[in-house]
Amino acid sequence: MAIVAVDVGGTFTDFVVLRDDGTIYSIKVLSTPRSPEVAVLEGLRKIREPISEVLHATTIGTNTLLGQVGLEIPRVALFTTKGFRDIIEIGRQNRPRLYDLFFDKPRPLVPRELRFEVDERVMADGTVAKSVDPREVEEYAVRAKSMGVVSVAVSYLHSYINPSNEEITDGVLRRYFKYVSLSSRVAPEPREYERTSTTVVNAVLMPIVSEYIARFSEGLKELGIGRFYIMSSAGGLIDANEAVERPVQLIESGPAAGAVAAAEFSKLIGVENVIGFDMGGTTAKASSILKHEPEVTTEYEVGGEVHHGRLVKGSGYPVRFPFIDLAEVSSGGGTIIWRDDAGALRVGPISAGADPGPICYGRGGKEPTLTDANVALGRIGEYLLGGEMRLDRDAAVKGLSRLGDSINVALEAIRLAVVEMARAVRLVTVERGLDPRDFALMAFGGAGPQFAPYIAEELSINSVIVPPEPGAFSALGLLMADERFEARSSFPKDLEDGFKRLEDELLSRLGRVDYFLRYADVRYVGQGWELTIPIGRPASMDDVERVFNDRHYATYGFRLNKPIEVVTIRVFAVITRVKPRFRAPRAEGEAKPRSFRRVFFDDWVETPIYWREDIPMNQVIEGPAVIEEYGSTILIPPRWRATVGMYGEVRMTH
Repeated sequence: MAIVAVDVGGTFTDFVVLRDDGTIYSIKVLSTPRSPEVAVLEGLRKIREPISEVLHATTIGTNTLLGQVGLEIPRVALFTTKGFRDIIEIGRQNRPRLYDLFFDKPRPLVPRELRFEVDERVMADGTVAKSVDPREVEEYAVRAKSMGVVSVAVSYLHSYINPSNEEITDGVLRRYFKYVSLSSRVAPEPREYERTSTTVVNAVLMPIVSEYIARFSEGLKELGIGRFYIMSSAGGLIDANEAVERPVQLIESGPAAGAVAAAEFSKLIGVENVIGFDMGGTTAKASSILKHEPEVTTEYEVGGEVHHGRLVKGSGYPVRFPFIDLAEVSSGGGTIIWRDDAGALRVGPISAGADPGPICYGRGGKEPTLTDANVALGRIGEYLLGGEMRLDRDAAVKGLSRLGDSINVALEAIRLAVVEMARAVRLVTVERGLDPRDFALMAFGGAGPQFAPYIAEELSINSVIVPPEPGAFSALGLLMADERFEARSSFPKDLEDGFKRLEDELLSRLGRVDYFLRYADVRYVGQGWELTIPIGRPASMDDVERVFNDRHYATYGFRLNKPIEVVTIRVFAVITRVKPRFRAPRAEGEAKPRSFRRVFFDDWVETPIYWREDIPMNQVIEGPAVIEEYGSTILIPPRWRATVGMYGEVRMTH
């Protein structure tokens, strides 16, 4: 029985099939953005062998809050402590554009008439000053139901210390509503605004994710597939029940899979520090992997603005949940090239997506894209997907010509895209106190291996690694991930005891755990924000202080002679899964080019074209050259050389 991993992208939906013998293969189908499960089920029908389970990465959470057509935000009510009705509207005083007098804050996800103040109070030390009156909650519940509410968020003051009032409220609300989110279960940590915002976002997503999972499960059942898991933003697989209860952890599901794949493959090939660079059809994502572990952050804003890969604080809805630290820019193969009113060439942020797609796809696309630029330059050949998809080079050249000389436009567009994508890499390295020159750039996604050498040159990185199946590497990350479930607690009185209680809670819930990962959010006393650091066993404040001081220095460039405090501790319970085996390339012989074609670098060059599976281990290929495969194209520019490693990876050095 096979296990199938599915990653839904903006242009293609990728499938990687893991057979019983540990070998893998991939297929791609064009995405169906309005109903993503349609493309998923279509691809699953193409797989001829019996399937035991499906692993899935989805962007439905992000798409809902960005306003995708067909994903309407449901009516949600907020039950909060008396006096805190407007907390989600007041928020913080962060402004994404400091001097914009006409800036409007994001529209509250819960309108004021659906926010109900409950006369209850828990003090900062957990003492219940006033218990909840169930009759008051019931009165509000009846009113909310009559106003068309389908999902409820409950966020009371200091419930992260003592959740008893929220639990009483939950008991009443469950009689009226199928979907109830408690802040003490979704985000049990301080900061009232962020905790309430996280709970509201969870309540918004619950009906949508639940319905999506129900439709998806029904489709799987028709295909005879009973089980499936979903990738969380923290880089672990969770089951359908966990996804429905806390869908807030699915917001960055898809991009997280690529970072997990980069981290796991870095272990295999023995390269400690890598930058995961994932460039697909719509966007490019960067992540930093230190000592084989992706960097994790606990703060995120969903549905907000992005400026050169950086989320703009104050423009979206804050979510307090572990996320793999990613930077994302609107540069993908389908990103549109255009000229502004001043005549300057621009790239993005609009993408041609899967429908109609780039001009060269021949599906009705009228605007030239980065893929069209590479086709015009000869860097991508006449066929994609092993010959299944023919590209129209003449149409691509004609489309680019509307903006000027086609070759100059293509070269300038690629240069602009490289600068933009290098910014994303700097966000996860330089702005985190890391030097990108200490990393190898691991490039994947359908377009990543075409741009990686130029991004590496921009950042003075000398090594580029292209893993096996780069076009479906994020889907492959699902097969390389373990199951991972999170629990957290705030202001523990005893550090080791706090971690043990969380571990016992997770073990009791899951029944089996292979190992635990411990983290803590730590700050200097008086600081406004924390840094998340890994915690060893047994947990001691001396070790926490040492690790925190080192991380603080690496991040901000200084240490303070002040005491520290642990704000929140969190534990991940990890259940390991069987990983795929990578087929070693043949060890002898020498691959000959299958063909030659003219490719433009500094000038037109008659360039050898290799098929990746033909190349044996350790063969050196001097640039310029092109290596083609089913899901991607690897570009080896002049002054670069490539060899194939023992796990099939292509290693390029400058």
